[in-house]
Amino acid sequence: MANVFGKNKGQGGGFPGLGGGGAQGGMAAMIQQVQKKMYEDAEKMGERLDEARIEGSAGGGSVKSVVDGNGKLMSVTIDPSVLEDKDAEMLQDLVLTAINQALDKASDLRESEQKNLMPAGLNIPGLF
Repeated sequence: MANVFGKNKGQGGGFPGLGGGGAQGGMAAMIQQVQKKMYEDAEKMGERLDEARIEGSAGGGSVKSVVDGNGKLMSVTIDPSVLEDKDAEMLQDLVLTAINQALDKASDLRESEQKNLMPAGLNIPGLF
């Protein structure tokens, strides 16, 4: 009597081509290897993003910000000469600009790293 997967009772059952025995029994092992490699690559990517330092600046470098590859703000540096003008609104704009620039660069880095995780030839529209 055939079961729902097309194997006779006592012949291993399972999904055809995914390790139920026979000529295609290695397919499951191959899928597991690919998954393991992708997981390891994702961990390495996470480490690289944690360690990355991306700088943004504004006002000719008078305000600088640094974020990590995940977009966490690490530091903001303001040149004391900017404070001499006592223009709080301008300073706020410079700080925002520097931070947003760094965050945009970090986002681009993450996207690039994520695309590198995909196996060659695998293109899933809208994924990245």
